[in-house]
Amino acid sequence: MSTTELPASHAELMDGVYRWQRHIYDLTRKYYLLGRDKLISGLDAPPDGTVLELGCGTGRNIILAARAYPDARFYGLDISTEMLETAGAAVAREGLSGRVMLARGDATDFNAKALFEQASFDRVFVSYSLSMIPGWEKTVSAALAALAPGGSLHVVDFGQQEGLPRWFRALLRGWLKKFHVTPRESLRDVLESEAERTGATFHFRTLYRGYTWLAVIKVRHPTSRR
Repeated sequence: MSTTELPASHAELMDGVYRWQRHIYDLTRKYYLLGRDKLISGLDAPPDGTVLELGCGTGRNIILAARAYPDARFYGLDISTEMLETAGAAVAREGLSGRVMLARGDATDFNAKALFEQASFDRVFVSYSLSMIPGWEKTVSAALAALAPGGSLHVVDFGQQEGLPRWFRALLRGWLKKFHVTPRESLRDVLESEAERTGATFHFRTLYRGYTWLAVIKVRHPTSRR
């Protein structure tokens, strides 16, 4: 999908939400986007491997991942021009432009070869983006389709706060709604179903009494035994 074909309504919405928020995004989100560093530490990117982040935002995660796995190459995709401007500046500041490539695209429908000249990836990760993407289930399918044999998809996002008080859940959801964020009640079921469909293994963890859900889908290598 070319940048000119991006769904204007959602792209414009995200640009509107983050035109100013992007300047304080990382400072404020560190207090409630929990589990992101656990996802990064679990990537286990192979030497000379390729890693794609869908919904790379300000570049915070992709920069930390690039530092953690200095022999891998990284690719980031986001629908918001505003966020990509911030991410690009941050990547350049960190001296990572040679290993991190960013592009504007729709995480539900993208052509990795056209955007990055890279058809598949050893790791794909999505951090707190599925809860913002209309048709987020398509992002899961697109991410799995972009994996190389033996690769893995890593997802961290809001859970259902199942172990937390009802008043806390109500306050959190009210706050998130201001930023067009909706925790996906069916996230676990969709991920597990996609893992079964593709013959992949599925690992799921709840963190902080259900505040955060962390999942990994690992596709099998064609030569591996079931």
